[in-house]
Amino acid sequence: MDFELPEENRMLRDLVAKFVTNDLMPLENAILAREASGDKAALTAEELAPLHKKCKELGLWGLDVPEVLGGANIGAVAKMCVSEELAYSITPFTFPPDSPNLHMMIATVNEDQRKRYLEPYARGETVSAIAISEPGAGADPSEMKTRAVKRGNKWVINGQKIWISRMRESAFTIVMAVTDPEKKARGGITAFLVDQDNPGMRVARDIPIIGGHRTAEVLFEDCEVDEGQVLGKVGDGFGPMQLRLTIRRLEIGSWSVGIARRALDMMIAHANMRVTFGEKLADRQVIQWWIADAATKIHATRLMVQQAAWKLEKGEDVRIEASMIKVYGTEMVAEVVDHAMQAHGAMGMAMEFPLQYLYKKIRTFRIFEGPSEVHRWVVARRLLAGGKI
Repeated sequence: MDFELPEENRMLRDLVAKFVTNDLMPLENAILAREASGDKAALTAEELAPLHKKCKELGLWGLDVPEVLGGANIGAVAKMCVSEELAYSITPFTFPPDSPNLHMMIATVNEDQRKRYLEPYARGETVSAIAISEPGAGADPSEMKTRAVKRGNKWVINGQKIWISRMRESAFTIVMAVTDPEKKARGGITAFLVDQDNPGMRVARDIPIIGGHRTAEVLFEDCEVDEGQVLGKVGDGFGPMQLRLTIRRLEIGSWSVGIARRALDMMIAHANMRVTFGEKLADRQVIQWWIADAATKIHATRLMVQQAAWKLEKGEDVRIEASMIKVYGTEMVAEVVDHAMQAHGAMGMAMEFPLQYLYKKIRTFRIFEGPSEVHRWVVARRLLAGGKI
């Protein structure tokens, strides 16, 4: 197996790293100030406009969009390199479009949906959301209760969804609903494309979460959609949804590497500067071990992510690898950031400093896209049933 990244991937990674340094990191103080004041830790439209312009100039737009849709069609390995570099900065920014919903739609849209939803989304002209979790069905989406019932040539959706990101900005939402309660995840869950202004779908409330983020609770009350809004086949929504979740889990692994690198770099810089009791922190064994362990675990996580992405490019099933990455990567970055905060002392907890923001952000990683306990169970169940790794 060749572990060397192709030259084009290295060039793309280096280009993104320069974009992060030159264009994203200067915006970090504004993000920290917004988060400290209780506002949403997000970029404004005025800040996003020049960033998007620069992305287009550099060719950093539609990176994993197929060429037929006007994109660069980079592979999963290259995309994970990009995700790692973007995560080095606390400035929340993604090269449009966001990958998971993109790939779910590529796998499922019909020709009409391709024109109305996928093509504008692939061009970065629209934002999408996905509604999966419910108050009683988060870690186990097979237990969702939101129902879609066929009435004539319409589907009528009723239910409640929660923890939805980007709901306020989205042009449409992919809504997962039960169409056959007996089959559930085995042929009874269907995906629907619901426009933002569709009657019967409304945001009940915004739910702020740690790290300055906002999610939403959404109610569906006799929300009618046409037959043409079914995404994929009726009853076949669970598989494409799992593809979407797998891609996000690999991304979270890459984000964990990028964030851990940032925390490690900050810890090294501080250790070489800070003197306590007549000795640099860099000369203390505990700090040296934290640095060595961080570097080792960052390296291991990156290799896990790249190998899973390589298999994904070949069309292989990487759900088990994604679960292992989701557990190991998120717990790795939690340890590295925690040690970096400890090394910085009180400054590590200051709201004007990035470490506390990273600490809160990475805490969400161990919950979103499936909690660590569920992913451990998934891996163990596979092995206990005779599976191999």
